[in-house]
Amino acid sequence: MNGTQGKFADLRDRMIWGMLMALAGGGAVWAGGLVFTGLVCVLCGVMVWELTRMLDPDAPFGKAEAAGATAAVALLVFWTQLSGAWLIGVMALAVALLAFRFPKDRVLALGYLGLILFAGLGLIALRQVYGWDWVLWLVLVVIGSDVAGYFAGRVFGGPKLWPRVSPKKTWSGTIAGWALAALIGAAFMGILGAGAGLILVSVLVAMAGQAGDIAESAVKRHSGVKDSSNLIPGHGGVMDRFDAMIAAALLLLILSEFGLISALVS
Repeated sequence: MNGTQGKFADLRDRMIWGMLMALAGGGAVWAGGLVFTGLVCVLCGVMVWELTRMLDPDAPFGKAEAAGATAAVALLVFWTQLSGAWLIGVMALAVALLAFRFPKDRVLALGYLGLILFAGLGLIALRQVYGWDWVLWLVLVVIGSDVAGYFAGRVFGGPKLWPRVSPKKTWSGTIAGWALAALIGAAFMGILGAGAGLILVSVLVAMAGQAGDIAESAVKRHSGVKDSSNLIPGHGGVMDRFDAMIAAALLLLILSEFGLISALVS
C-alpha cells in the first residue's frame, strides 16, 4: 500500500456509512415533528451512553445504558412539556444529576453532558422554529467543513493545529473548513432569505464544530480510548460522528436565545 492509499484507507467505509446516515438524517429533517425530535433524542441518549462508558469504564452493566435512556427520555419529555426558562432550568438540573452519578471526573462529565443535551434542544428548536432549510444549512456547513478539513489536511499536511489533543488536525485543514463554510453560507443566502451576515455565522458554526471535535478528542485522550464506541464502521461511535454537530448546535442555541441569529443574518 503506497502512502496516498494509506492516508485514505478508511475512506470507503466513511463514505458508505456517511451516505446511509445522510439518507436517514435527511428523511428525518424533512419529516420534522416527532420523527426528527425522536431521532435527536435517541442520538443524544447514545452519546450519553458512550460518554458514561468512557468516563466510568468500571461501572456495572446497565449503568451506562440507564444513563443514556434517561437522557433520551428526559430530553423528549422536557421539550414536549416545558418551555422558556423552565425548560432550560429543568434540563440544567437533569444534567447536574446525571453528572453527580459519575464516581470521578464529575466536572468533565457535567460539561460534556450539558453540551450533548443542550445541543439536542438546539437542534430540535432549529427545526421547529426556523424550518428544515436552516437545519440543512447547519448540516452542510458542519459536514462540509469536516470534509474539507479531512482532504486538505491529508493532501497538504503542514503544521498541526493542536498535536497534544488532536494529532491529525492541521492548520491547512482547519482553514479549508472555514473557507468552504463561508462558500456554503454565501450559497444559502438566497435560500434562507438572509444577508451577508450568514457568511460570518457559517464560519462561526464551522469554528464551533472544529472546537467540538477537539473537545471530544480531549475526552477520548483523557479516557485512553481511540473511539467513543464502535457502532458506526469507519466513523467509530455516534459521538465521533456528531461531536462537531452538537457544538455547532449549541452555538446556534445560544445565538438564538440572545436574539443574535436574526441580528447577524439580516
